[in-house]
Amino acid sequence: MSFSDMKKKMSQVDRLTEEINKTQNKSESYKDDRFWKPEVDKAGNGYAVIRFLPAAEGDDVPWARVFSHGFQGKGGWFIENCPTTIGKKCPVCEANNELWNSGVEDDKNIARDRKRKLSYISNIIVMSDPANPQNEGKVFLYKYGKKIFDKITESMQPEFQDETPINPFDFWEGANFKLKIRKVAGYTNYDKSEFESISALYEGKDSLLEPLWKSQYALSEFTDASNFKDYNDLATKLDSVLGDNPKETHYESKSAEDVAPKDSDFSPKFNRTTEESSSSSTESTTDIEEQDAMSYFEKLASED
Repeated sequence: MSFSDMKKKMSQVDRLTEEINKTQNKSESYKDDRFWKPEVDKAGNGYAVIRFLPAAEGDDVPWARVFSHGFQGKGGWFIENCPTTIGKKCPVCEANNELWNSGVEDDKNIARDRKRKLSYISNIIVMSDPANPQNEGKVFLYKYGKKIFDKITESMQPEFQDETPINPFDFWEGANFKLKIRKVAGYTNYDKSEFESISALYEGKDSLLEPLWKSQYALSEFTDASNFKDYNDLATKLDSVLGDNPKETHYESKSAEDVAPKDSDFSPKFNRTTEESSSSSTESTTDIEEQDAMSYFEKLASED
């Protein structure tokens, strides 16, 4: 670019202002529009029907399984993907092991607060979304926890002989999933969620299914090494967050209503994950609430 061209562009205030606005809007947004999540009413109840889709082209399985950590220490927030997801060592997990093996109950509680959070990510098509009908018929990514993954596993490996195993990710012999969300004892509960009878999506017409399959999102990005910091970087950040009191943590599992202002954007960012407890049907840390809280935690961390 010549000096004369540069001089002309110096007067383009409108264009520069537009670029500034783009940057500001990008930094303030924590929403990934590829993701769908069910909406609940004021009572904490919700309903939708979705269909899990098969592995996208290039993916081996129709889900990505990701671990992360999210907690606050004296030096701010630690919100990072856990490298154990891809078979590498994690300084947080190692520190948690030491705390757990100390035999001290307070240390165990700290380890629980800082434990890995588990989530799965799959492609879905929304069949029915009464709260947001504009989503129906569209392909999204859906992030969910162990409780729903257990429902998927049970459909493929039923407990009783009179139940027919299904592949819920199959276009032709899969089944729609009725997502039923309730508030039980103050916590989000998925126990009534269930698969419908086996049915072919779009009546099994290849002319409709092939373009749908090609529109799916690759899940490999969520387990790509570029999404995970190396051990030394994580260890340095952990030391910075914990400060001079490595046993102090401020992570609390609260609902979005408890921890976030009303105008906050609660949409989950793709590389932040959640976990549901494997030992209780009424969860203390659940998909929707933890996703919302983690999104808020991300915002806080970015402001530190």
